[in-house]
Amino acid sequence: MTNNPEYFKAERDQEWRVALRSQIKNKERTSRERVKMPEQDPNIRNKNSLEVNLGLTEEQAVSEAQRCIDCPNPTCITGCPVGINIPKFIKYIEARDFLSAAKTLKETNSLPAVCGRVCPQEVQCEAQCFYTQKLKKPAVAIGHLERFAADFERNSGKISIPEIAERNNIKVAVIGSGPGGLAAAGDLVKMGYSVTVFEALHEIGGVLKYGIPEFRLPNDIVDVEINNLRKMGVEFITNFVVGKTSSFEDLKAKGYVAFFTASGAGLPRFMNIPGENYVGIFSSNEYLTRVNLMGAAKADYDTPVLFGKNVAVIGGGNTAMDSVRTAKRLGAERAMIVYRRSLDEMPARIEEIHHAQEEGIEFMNLNSPVEYFADESGRVNRMRLQKMELGEPDSSGRRRPVPLTSSEYDVDVDMVVVSVGVSPNPLIPSAVDGLNITKWGTIHVNPDNMQSNISDLFAGGDIVRGGATVILAMGDGRNAAAGIHAYIQQTLVN
Repeated sequence: MTNNPEYFKAERDQEWRVALRSQIKNKERTSRERVKMPEQDPNIRNKNSLEVNLGLTEEQAVSEAQRCIDCPNPTCITGCPVGINIPKFIKYIEARDFLSAAKTLKETNSLPAVCGRVCPQEVQCEAQCFYTQKLKKPAVAIGHLERFAADFERNSGKISIPEIAERNNIKVAVIGSGPGGLAAAGDLVKMGYSVTVFEALHEIGGVLKYGIPEFRLPNDIVDVEINNLRKMGVEFITNFVVGKTSSFEDLKAKGYVAFFTASGAGLPRFMNIPGENYVGIFSSNEYLTRVNLMGAAKADYDTPVLFGKNVAVIGGGNTAMDSVRTAKRLGAERAMIVYRRSLDEMPARIEEIHHAQEEGIEFMNLNSPVEYFADESGRVNRMRLQKMELGEPDSSGRRRPVPLTSSEYDVDVDMVVVSVGVSPNPLIPSAVDGLNITKWGTIHVNPDNMQSNISDLFAGGDIVRGGATVILAMGDGRNAAAGIHAYIQQTLVN
């Protein structure tokens, strides 16, 4: 090495120039405005079932990708339940290598086109973005970019299949084809296992099909993701209720050595108030399933869903927004959200609330139903609401709704959809002797590997959480797949 002081001065100058160029480049990046997702006009989309968000153009995607400053410690990854290498896929988009971006996504995410549409990135990866944390500016639009990469690959016709390990002929059963089950199946088949997904309904997809309307998540998008799993080697069996069609012991006799149950939380809750059994009062589960999965909104359907002119949806979550926006699209003249807390306390995604407001949904916050009334035929025709005010925060951290005395008033309705939560599907817990169940009816698991007290049974998603997001269920599925792999290697292989 030289001792020439001019050499070291030149080297320091070079380092300074590199650092300065980086600062200038980052200043240019951080001065850019976040891309705005193109959307259908509200007064057009509230009359059709086409997707609201239209997707980014290539130029929009590249421009947004250029906002990412490539943090040395990318905290966005820590906010992703499935561990996507977010900076890597974004940098591929910036370089216009869109297919490599999609391939990167699928290293850890079996459903990127789904997640890019329905995941609450604003409270997960984007909440951990440098822009949000340090600059107090809008985060890089990670979700929009994920959707763009997945859609580009699908439309290109060059869909890649992740690398699959050599088949080991060890059979694993996945119960439920929702997001948790699909994520687990994808990881397990990549490890070389023979994976069969058992679905109770007639179509694969679980809540992705029956619970989310097509204007948010088109069915053909879900089908493409599922077909990719088929190409990877996952087998799907529909109309099969584990615990009824076959018991766990029957499946063990067929060679299955481990099980992951992601049977969801499909048991609707009601408020148990007078008149709740009148005709025209649905749970959100029944309403959305009949419309989304069964085609009951069609006039020639054998058992069509009821249509209402004055429709009230009780609740403030994403499912409530899906229900009320569906009712609007089916012709409701007055579509109302009735929620006992204020707008700020609503658990629904900000985007969904905003879209609903744009589409003409009426928000009746700080109100709660106390009774329903019916006409002579037994169909609901009126609801009695009680006004509420916000008190001290409860265990959820939100301010508790407190009824106001002598504040009741009546509102005309001819259909009500109750969307106040769900309970775990009791079928699997009741089908396994000795399974450790919580007081809420969920399966108790080790959160590190999703293993229950029955060593060969793992569980995740709503059957464990009691009600959560698509991406959290997928994170559980990935954790369970790793746990199943470790269990099989320790107990059967070694």
